[in-house]
Amino acid sequence: MHPSTKTPLSDELRRLIGQPVAAIDTPALVVDLDVMQRNLARMADFARKHDVRWRPHAKMHKSSAIARLQMQAGAVGVCVQKTSEAEAMVAGGVNNVYISNEVVAPSKLARVADLAHRVAAEHGQLAIAVDSVEGVHRLANAMADRRRTGDAAVIDVFIEIDVGQGRCGVRPGRAGLELALAIRKHPALRFAGLQAYHGRAQHLRTPQARREAIGQAVQDVLFTRKTIEAEGIPVDLVTGAGTGSMVCEAASGVYGELQAGSFMFMDADYAANAHDPAQPQFEHALYVKSQVMSSGLLHAVCDAGHKAHAIDSGLPFVLTREPTGELEYANGGDEHGLLRPKGGNQRIPRLDETIWLIPGHCDPTVNLHNFLIGVTGGLENGRVDKIIRVDARGALT
Repeated sequence: MHPSTKTPLSDELRRLIGQPVAAIDTPALVVDLDVMQRNLARMADFARKHDVRWRPHAKMHKSSAIARLQMQAGAVGVCVQKTSEAEAMVAGGVNNVYISNEVVAPSKLARVADLAHRVAAEHGQLAIAVDSVEGVHRLANAMADRRRTGDAAVIDVFIEIDVGQGRCGVRPGRAGLELALAIRKHPALRFAGLQAYHGRAQHLRTPQARREAIGQAVQDVLFTRKTIEAEGIPVDLVTGAGTGSMVCEAASGVYGELQAGSFMFMDADYAANAHDPAQPQFEHALYVKSQVMSSGLLHAVCDAGHKAHAIDSGLPFVLTREPTGELEYANGGDEHGLLRPKGGNQRIPRLDETIWLIPGHCDPTVNLHNFLIGVTGGLENGRVDKIIRVDARGALT
């Protein structure tokens, strides 16, 4: 969906505001706003104590309203992965956005250049990552074409190095220097530092494994920074980190900015990590509300299948509540979820019972929904406080 196209807020959703949680139709994506605010406060406090900036990933929530909330709490801006996500954030009033990904298609780079000038006019800043000299040249050409209109915006450019993700990024060392030299040739580009995100480290299950992985990443960053600075080029910032490993990057003395985003909602996969005592205790804030639509002798069926939640990081967990007891969610297909008793529980949920699912992966789950329903006062006795638009749903380009 193009960011200029907004799904209208239906009368049914408008009428939900102020109503009990029980009034929410199913399946629906629900945010416990009280928990979300606690998570946000813990992150802000963590960043202050470690004297690092934080720039959370908006690809997680895809909502300009939540992005603005994060910036009000102290975030310097947000990260996105797609040009269209950046456009949606800017259209929603977010004026400091980092596309922490490579963009090489000329048509997309023209949009990036337009966005850079639009953000600069609002006294904001746009940034982007690169990992090839050709990518630098294409970005510079797009910015030069846009500058011919008389504007003179400058875009911040981060060099992405591969510190273990095995995805984008150049090898540590000399390749980074070559890119820094290329960036500095163009007046519309400003070399802003290094992008060093280790995605694989986020889901290593033990604190020790995460520390070891980030320890190697830090060495790669130091080697690259030393190589670049040896040529008289300052490396002002190293940015990276995620919810799983952020305590390691924050303690390194090398990373100056954290990109953790999932801490706001938390999902079942992050919950499977063994907790590091140095990390704040983030809580689950994102749920799929569902309802039992069929109940038999051995299992029940709820109305939230794979079209309501992502399964790339595993099936959702079922929030244990009385009198339902502990349940296991099993694959029932697109529109159905199978519910079976577990952990000594023998009770099959009855028709109409509410089932709360904790998604395996929050980012792609949010992308399946047009709106988040924000509730306060808890899932049991709370009320609907607001409807939050997922501005960048389907923003894939």
